[in-house]
Amino acid sequence: MTSQSQGIQQLLQAEKRAKDKLEEAKKRKAKRLRQAKEEAIAEIDHYRLQREKEFRNKQTNVMGSQGNLSAKIEEQTKETVRNLTSSYHKNMESMMKKLLSTICDISPEVHPNFRHA
Repeated sequence: MTSQSQGIQQLLQAEKRAKDKLEEAKKRKAKRLRQAKEEAIAEIDHYRLQREKEFRNKQTNVMGSQGNLSAKIEEQTKETVRNLTSSYHKNMESMMKKLLSTICDISPEVHPNFRHA
């Protein structure tokens, strides 16, 4: 009977050791899952930062060229205004003379289609 109780004790001890090993394996698995999750989050953050940096670079390139284009258009507009102002001042006197002569110098004539009755 003592050998039976001794065998039962051994079985109970073996079951306890197996249960402890199983608990330890579960703890290691949970720890590894947490670690993998943290690594994945870090990798995602790194990828997101990299893509945002690329986006900002592209945006700067596009917006920078638009800014340069805007400055070029502004300069062309100023140049056109200067040219028109210069042309106005240069031709104003002669155009005023032509306009006044057309209005003031009237030579009355009978129209060619006029029929005398």
